[in-house]
Formats: sequence, C-alpha cells, structure tokens
Amino acid sequence: MDTLENIGLYHILMIITVVLIGIAIIFFFKRKGEGFFTDIGDGEPISDEVIFNTIEKAGYIYDSHKDLFYTSIDAWQRNMGYCRLYDEAAAPLSIIIDCEPIYFEYAGMRWMIELWKGQYGMTTGCEIGIYYTDGPDLNIPGVFNGTFYKCAENEYLLNMETTLIKQGEILFNRKDKHWWLTGFILGEFSEPWDLKMDATIQFKDKEMTNAFIEGLERVGYTRNKDYDVEKNEVNILYNKPFSKQPFSRKPETDWLSQRKNELLCIKYLDITKDIDYFPDRIRAIQREAPELMGNILNFGKNKNIYQAYDLIKNYLRSMYRGD
Repeated sequence: MDTLENIGLYHILMIITVVLIGIAIIFFFKRKGEGFFTDIGDGEPISDEVIFNTIEKAGYIYDSHKDLFYTSIDAWQRNMGYCRLYDEAAAPLSIIIDCEPIYFEYAGMRWMIELWKGQYGMTTGCEIGIYYTDGPDLNIPGVFNGTFYKCAENEYLLNMETTLIKQGEILFNRKDKHWWLTGFILGEFSEPWDLKMDATIQFKDKEMTNAFIEGLERVGYTRNKDYDVEKNEVNILYNKPFSKQPFSRKPETDWLSQRKNELLCIKYLDITKDIDYFPDRIRAIQREAPELMGNILNFGKNKNIYQAYDLIKNYLRSMYRGD
C-alpha cells in the first residue's frame, strides 16, 4: 500500500513539475527580449537601412549568400576584453554553449584561445576568440578573482578557419584573419552535443605553435586523434569539451532555456519560411510576432553578457594607469 501511495505521489509531483515547466516556457517565450531590435517593435515597417545599420551596431555582418551572420573585425565587443564571468553569464541569457578555453604562454605574455559552439538564443553558431594579457590577475572581493584578457590587436591577428558540422551535415564554413572568427545561423536550433567544430589556426611561428599545443594537451587533447599539426597550423576537432563548463550550465535550466530557444526558432521559421530576402523576413516578424524582435540579434557576445564588465572596469582602468 505504501508503495502504491509513493508511486501515486511521484506521478502527482511529476505532473506538477511538467505544468510548472510549461508555465515557465510560456513566460519566457512571451517575454520580450532585450536586443538591438527591441525598441523597434511594431508600427511603421522597418526599412532596409535601419535593419542593416542595426546589425552593424550589434557588431555583426550579414552574408546574404550564406544566410549567415559573423563578427566584424572592429566590432564594439573588441573593447570589452574577456574574463570567465562572460561565460558564466551566457546560460542565464539562454545562450547554451560548450566552452573550451586553451591557455598558454608566448612572447612573455599569457594567452587564451577559446572555442565555443552551441545554441545562441535563436541561432546556432560557433566562435574562436584570441585573447592575451601582460598584466596581473584581478582580485575584486565579492566580484571576480582571476585573469582579465585583452582582445587581440591587429599585430596579433591569426589566420583561422572553422567548419560547423551538425549530425554529419556541414552547416557553414568560415575563413578569415581575425581575432574573433564566428558564424551564426538565425532560426537554426541545435543541442551543443549535436555540433562539431573542425577548426584550424595558423600561428605566427613554431614557438607559438608549440606553446598552444602544450596548452591543448593539458586540457586533454591527443595528437592524431583530437588534433593534427602541419608546420605552424593546428587543426582541432572540437566535439565534446574537455574543460570544466561554467557553473551556470545546469541540466535542468539548460533544458528549460533550450525549449524556449526551440520554440522561438520554430516560430521564426514558420513566419519566414517562404521569404528569401532577409529584410523582408524582419518586417514579417515585426508584423506578425513583434515580441521576437528583441531576440533576433541576441547571439554571440551580446550587450547583456558584458554587464559583468561594468563591475570590473574601474579596477582595470586603475591597474593600467598604475594606481
């Protein structure tokens, strides 16, 4: 009898849990995003000029041939540097991504090259970022204790290439000399574990190549299995991350965020499936689902992630002034 009562209680609790999760999904789905298109909403149809200016303001370029967004070389994010707080801030913003930072030392400085892949709100995408520091770590009580990196300047740009693969199908390929090589497909939904990155980085010299390889192997990568080397080029197959993931990545909250992301992608595709010209898609969303407008450019490193920078910028300024 006790067993039957326990089973009945278990089923009741499961039903309550499912209902609560459903309510939460509806709440998140209907809540207006806080992206670059947020203030546009409904009203007069948005012009092509405003659409492309808004994309540029967000730090991105739209490739109409590939139907792909990627980062501009002088995006405003280049001024924001990098610290671990940014990765921690991603999951609460419905950016469910695998993070793989590789640390090494070269030319008297500490470097980090990080790879990311996964679901960035309403987009599937990936990133490779290059960062370095020549300063001490930060120790801000109650805020942050760790390394703050600068984004690579022009003299430190590297030739990089990445191919993003989903369940054996190539989604896109990007190649550029950059500090932050990215690609994002709007309306594509993916779980991070469904994605693989085939990434190639060409380093400046043998010393830098070997330093990076040492960092790669410290994380857990094995040569001729997870990576290959040809001269100063390192090719990495990034499947499952070896690094410990951000504390904010929890299975329960990841699942909830992903259901929201999936619903947003389904709604976007349902409205735009027969529309080829991107500005016409945005106008269709503006007309039929204006609540999605604020979510459209909330991918990559968006302005909400960099709120952490406001907490530490005064310490950075005093550090570089030598106060």
